[in-house]
Amino acid sequence: MSPLAHRLSTATPVAKLRELYEGDAPGAHRFRYALLVFDVATVAFVVATSFLPLSPWIVACDVAVGLCVLLDFAARLVVSRAPLREFRHLSTWTDLVAVASFLAPVLVEGVGFLRILRTLRLLRTYHLLERLRKDSDLFRRNEDAILAATNLVVFVFVMTGIVYATQHGGNPAIQTPVDALYFTVTSLTTTGYGDITLPGATGRLLSVFVMICGVTLFFRLAQVVFRPYKVRFPCEACGLQRHEPDAVHCKACGDLLNIPDEGDY
Repeated sequence: MSPLAHRLSTATPVAKLRELYEGDAPGAHRFRYALLVFDVATVAFVVATSFLPLSPWIVACDVAVGLCVLLDFAARLVVSRAPLREFRHLSTWTDLVAVASFLAPVLVEGVGFLRILRTLRLLRTYHLLERLRKDSDLFRRNEDAILAATNLVVFVFVMTGIVYATQHGGNPAIQTPVDALYFTVTSLTTTGYGDITLPGATGRLLSVFVMICGVTLFFRLAQVVFRPYKVRFPCEACGLQRHEPDAVHCKACGDLLNIPDEGDY
């Protein structure tokens, strides 16, 4: 029996859950990776079905996934040492939005895109980030670009959902989620063809928000993609995090570094 299995067999239910969600054993890491795979599959399902007519099989899948998300959310509250403090975090309310959107199939076309926020929250989870840095050289080399691209994609789909939810039925130019996605992308890129506009002061403010935030996220992605590659390694003297891969001394304080390589030199 593995050490993790032994601990789980002798622990209380809450301790078992806490070991899975917060532990450092290989089994706990595999469990959290399984959660990540589930969330990525959920996002793919959301994106695909948001462009399809609502049908009974989509409703059934929504409810099933929603129940799984709800169980995960409840488990996180149970293992938390201060459950009420969890509601101070945006990620907690993001989970509630995701659960509500899954368990309210009648709203699936209007708020379905908001479910993609779960992936962003998981990618920012400390334990998962640390594990990805240890396990994946590809992630270590492209962490900033991966997170920047995720932020941009999430923003596009969240704003698409908001535009569709607020304009569908009142704006003849927004008939489907594709129309909302088209408007969001043209606004984000400041192309602005003008064939779809959002009327009223609220619509104009929403358009301004899409343009400002979207351009900022896009330039952030371009910045991390085209800037020189650096590794993350905290300097013990001054705490500087990023250095050139072959750096011997910290460029901020001159302290000697000992950056581990991958054995390629």
